Amino acid sequence: MTSPCQHDKLRVEQQVDELLALASSVYHRAFIRPTITWRKSGKNAGTSNLTYNRINLNPVLFHHNREAYLNDVVAHELSHILVYQLYGKVRPHGREWQTMMEKVFERPAATTHAFDLSPLQLKSYRYFCRCGPVQLSVRRHNKVMRQQQSYVCRRCHQQLQPAPSEVAV
Repeated sequence: MTSPCQHDKLRVEQQVDELLALASSVYHRAFIRPTITWRKSGKNAGTSNLTYNRINLNPVLFHHNREAYLNDVVAHELSHILVYQLYGKVRPHGREWQTMMEKVFERPAATTHAFDLSPLQLKSYRYFCRCGPVQLSVRRHNKVMRQQQSYVCRRCHQQLQPAPSEVAV
């Protein structure tokens, strides 16, 4: 796994400090600074743990998208933390979060990223429908194998069937 160098970690910490100062000046109050952790979490660029006041960033995606992380991902995750500190539990990308992103941090209130995921080397399983092969994530494949869930093709709406090589004997 790619771990950010000390310089990059410092840049992220500085970005958090700048955004915290900005939010503090707008809301006329101090905020509790979140802890920053670096751990892969699937396809997520970052996640926020509100109860532990922690932001987790994906080190692999950060390595390949440094500026986008500093400009957008850090603000996105910090907005979740600050909205929780201000309002408690509200909709994750609701009005309060959008206001924090757009009015306070002057960033687009995007809820997804468009980063290239190929560096993550995510394992997937092949399934079939009328349209042809479809890839399912490990989590979805395991749910199918445990008979907890079935999935349908987004195009032809046929139930997906695992490729013969993907079925445990």
